[in-house]
Amino acid sequence: MRSVSAGRCLQTRQVLVAPQLSVSINRMSTQYECLKSPDLYAEAFGIATPEALLGKEVWPRQPGFFIRKALAASEQALACAPVTTPETEATSTPAPASQWVMELAQGQFGLVPTWVKSASDAKLRSTKLAVTRYETMSTATPTRETWLNAQRCIIPMQAFLEDDWRSGKAVPTRIARVDGKPMGVAGLWERWTQGEEEIVSFTLLTVNANSHALMNRYGQNGNEKRMPAILNEGAYGAWLNAPIDKAREFMRAYPANLLLANPVQKK
Repeated sequence: MRSVSAGRCLQTRQVLVAPQLSVSINRMSTQYECLKSPDLYAEAFGIATPEALLGKEVWPRQPGFFIRKALAASEQALACAPVTTPETEATSTPAPASQWVMELAQGQFGLVPTWVKSASDAKLRSTKLAVTRYETMSTATPTRETWLNAQRCIIPMQAFLEDDWRSGKAVPTRIARVDGKPMGVAGLWERWTQGEEEIVSFTLLTVNANSHALMNRYGQNGNEKRMPAILNEGAYGAWLNAPIDKAREFMRAYPANLLLANPVQKK
């Protein structure tokens, strides 16, 4: 399935991407690995491969790929076409039912709500909005509008990192699928604009993992255990297109026997 640009009818804007920063990260699903090769995007998600890969790892305020739904190319042309007049209506071709496809997009990891007043304010807020609890996504001020607009997305990743505190020290641990295949994690995406500036961003959704056989080992002691909302392979399209009252049904903990955890080796 080929990717299309969801912004063909929009004026070109200056897209802001945060500079690479050296920061100390508390790993709570806020750091993950991108897919290892471009071909994996097509193999795992049925979308066009990216022309180039981004960095190996993504953390807050860094660019990453996400998958969203978009109109098919034929529908894009119809959406951008001039309005039909009574004189041309008789000769116009009836528009087919809208057909949605999945497309790969690039954005900043860390949501920027539409009501943010400036790019500098966006940088401050986005760091705290890299991860969103699914229980509050429909009510919390930063994500409520995005959720109601059904701007759901899928975040492709090879693995994510969590800290293991059982020894009393934070031990970075890599969590991946047992079979080594890519994961698709549920998320929300947004587009912030001000004048000629634009920031496309996304946030990763998490679910409770207190009773999860694997993920209850990670995170700081005494805190609620959380994990990314990993989608089943056959549910990608359904998550993007589900009615809003059904979308919450996809928020489930991924089976522990299908995940593998290994401490990150220091280089």
